[in-house]
Amino acid sequence: MKILAVEFSSEQRSVAVVQNGGDGNAVLLGRAVESGGHRALGLVEEALRQAQCEREEIETIAIGLGPGSYTGIRGALALAQGWQLGRGIHVIGLHSVESLAAGAEQEKIFGFINIIIDAQRNEFYLARYEITPGAWRGLEGLRLASLAEIVELSRRGERLLGPGAAAWFPSARDLYPDAAILGRLAIDRTDFVPGEKLEPIYLRETTFKKAPPSRAPQS
Repeated sequence: MKILAVEFSSEQRSVAVVQNGGDGNAVLLGRAVESGGHRALGLVEEALRQAQCEREEIETIAIGLGPGSYTGIRGALALAQGWQLGRGIHVIGLHSVESLAAGAEQEKIFGFINIIIDAQRNEFYLARYEITPGAWRGLEGLRLASLAEIVELSRRGERLLGPGAAAWFPSARDLYPDAAILGRLAIDRTDFVPGEKLEPIYLRETTFKKAPPSRAPQS
């Protein structure tokens, strides 16, 4: 099975083509990355070109659902939904934080880590993991944390990593969700869903003010 993995939840966007190697392991066929750009289709075409793969050969699209860039994730979802409508392929969504934990294991960042992602409004998405060779384990589920709480973690010498984390905390390490890792995590998954059922991971409640009723013009 060939999977097109799309990870647009951070400023470093990536697309990868992976294939099941037959032994349960994922084989990376092609990968395209850019920082701060918006070439969604260009990245897809580059990854397919490297993989020497035609669009018709893609059987599944895996999407990183964030949290992170709401615009980027929405763009990835639109791409998956359009592809599914046109080709009838499978679609699956995965947490980008899980991709980061797997990325930490791949980078041999072992021990207890705190994954942080800028949530704006002086808040961060925060999740805690234990990383060991060949495995990673969630210790505290994803939640919103205040800037003051992350500052305190840094002061205590806790390990912080995530997209652009070093810009906030000099002791932190930058680590970005990667489509190649996302594809590897999706290789044996079968919990496919209709594309329209996928939603970005967003922990804040949506609030809005209802517009007042229009007033009839005075005669």
